[in-house]
Amino acid sequence: MVPAEADYVADALKEADSIVIVPGYGMAVAQAQQSVSELTKRLRAKGKEVRFAIHPVAGRLPGHMNVLLAEAKVPYDIVLEMDEINDDFPNTDVVIIIGANDIVNPAAQEDPNSPIAGMPVLEVWKAKQVFISKRGQGTGYSGIENPLFYKENSRMYYGDAKGSIDKLLQLVD
Repeated sequence: MVPAEADYVADALKEADSIVIVPGYGMAVAQAQQSVSELTKRLRAKGKEVRFAIHPVAGRLPGHMNVLLAEAKVPYDIVLEMDEINDDFPNTDVVIIIGANDIVNPAAQEDPNSPIAGMPVLEVWKAKQVFISKRGQGTGYSGIENPLFYKENSRMYYGDAKGSIDKLLQLVD
């Protein structure tokens, strides 16, 4: 696991043309949706394409993620379901995963012996750069390790989701 500091993540966002945000349970728990909405607004004002990738069971609360984002005034037309966005990851410059784990775990596709083998997942590892915003190295709901954390194009951005996104807001202004 390679950690990334806020300035590194902010620089990647500044350089990116296409950005996908994957909100998860951790974003909801930290109540970071307003900060995420503000980050989205600022990036889009700079001409960046910013979209959201929603897994059908995001945050173990189906439909809840869409409601949180709508309440935070994230435009509905940039919030896409997994089937609408999975093919776009190879052409995505930066993915930021905010408090999600199992729904972005490549073991579901790459390890036939994994307890989550065959589970549909967001194929974020196909993007150029992936940043995982998490409080720690813990496992998700399934209790299994996520090999995404060790992929060459992935970096851990440690901290509480709201605090971490708020740091980015200061740096991408």
